[in-house]
Amino acid sequence: MPYFDAASAAPLHPVARQALLAALDEGWADPARLYREGRRARRLLDAAREAAAEAVGCRPDELVFTPSGTRAVHSGVSGALAGRRRVGDRLVVSAVEHSSVLHAGEAHAAAGGTVTEVPVGRTGAVDPEVFAAELGEGVALACLQSANHEVGTEQPVAEVAAACRAAGVPLLVDAAQSLGWGPVPEGWSLLAASAHKWGGPAGVGLLAVRKGVRFAPQGPSDERESGRAPGFENLPAIVAAAASLRAVRAEAATEGARLRGLVDRIRARVPELVPDVEVVGDPVRRLPHVVTFSCLYVDGETLLSELDREGFSVSSGSSCTSSTLTPSHVLRAMGVLSEGNVRVSLPVGTEPADVDRFLAVLPGVVASVRDRLGAPAAPAPAPAGGDLVVDARGKRCPIPVIELAKVFGSVRVGGTVTVLSDDEAARLDIPAWCEMRGQEYVGESPAADGGHAYVVRRTS
Repeated sequence: MPYFDAASAAPLHPVARQALLAALDEGWADPARLYREGRRARRLLDAAREAAAEAVGCRPDELVFTPSGTRAVHSGVSGALAGRRRVGDRLVVSAVEHSSVLHAGEAHAAAGGTVTEVPVGRTGAVDPEVFAAELGEGVALACLQSANHEVGTEQPVAEVAAACRAAGVPLLVDAAQSLGWGPVPEGWSLLAASAHKWGGPAGVGLLAVRKGVRFAPQGPSDERESGRAPGFENLPAIVAAAASLRAVRAEAATEGARLRGLVDRIRARVPELVPDVEVVGDPVRRLPHVVTFSCLYVDGETLLSELDREGFSVSSGSSCTSSTLTPSHVLRAMGVLSEGNVRVSLPVGTEPADVDRFLAVLPGVVASVRDRLGAPAAPAPAPAGGDLVVDARGKRCPIPVIELAKVFGSVRVGGTVTVLSDDEAARLDIPAWCEMRGQEYVGESPAADGGHAYVVRRTS
């Protein structure tokens, strides 16, 4: 069964498994103790730290291991903000940061701080000049991911780091998705990552803080991990994480080029095989193993379930795969189609035959889901009907867009269709439908009886 969700959690690398088993026998003692078993454990911990620091590009004494990548982010954000509280209370982040960064920002705002989100373009990347413009007085910390978790777009870290350096603002980089593929460009002040993203065991994160960065760890601390990650170290998992990071880095150039070729094939073939599809993310500046596309007239949760029935494990940023029924904040920030979203992230060792079978199965799966939802098979003829109003309130994605498509051919060129919807996804998906169809999105306004009215004008 092909597993295509490595961006969520990569399968355990064989080197990680070997190192984990060996460390269970050799590294069970307390590395803080001076007796023989403790010294042996300390040597393993020190070796793991040196290997991880080499991969990150920092000094071993600048790096600590944490219980997760999320904890690394939270500790990094809170510690840097506290260390620079005399400078100000402003936190600057990109609009497409991982939820761990945004949650840290919410906590900062709840405590009275200020959070500024820098917008992104349709590929998901920030404009370095726009980011730099936010680095004014009172900014204590800036955060920018190295590559996006949902669409794979690489961020201009080097350019933003240079702007942060010029402004005297430390930059925290979430490198969880990219660290296994190569080092992050120079210039960052803090860096966080998570072992299960590169094939290490879950439950190990790392946080690097450059010497000279003002940093005040928050919460209770002890003598372990420089006071930045209290509690007994999970030494076997740490050893396995460092060993696997070194192993995947040794394979990165060859395997990255091979997976990039497979992803290029998916990016090219999906729009040819499936009508009404938008492939999102930067086509060039991206991670080698991630591709995301969105299908019109498709319920994302149903699509993922049907692909699972066919033997493919994929994920989604669609609004319909969330218990909150709200669109992915990444897709929303990019202004792209959110319905029917599929993220394919290939693990190391993916076979071309598995990709070929995915491409063979996908068109039929999408067609069956669209048929089940009553999506229009083809555009209707163009009579000279008047303006129309479609009330789709109480209906979730992708039904409002399907209802729009069903009646759109019934209005004259120059006429409008107003869609009434109380689904948050409509704010993204109706404008995206207009762009894909070459029609004019007029705008939205509050509807009299609840929800919003989205107006579309027929131009052809």
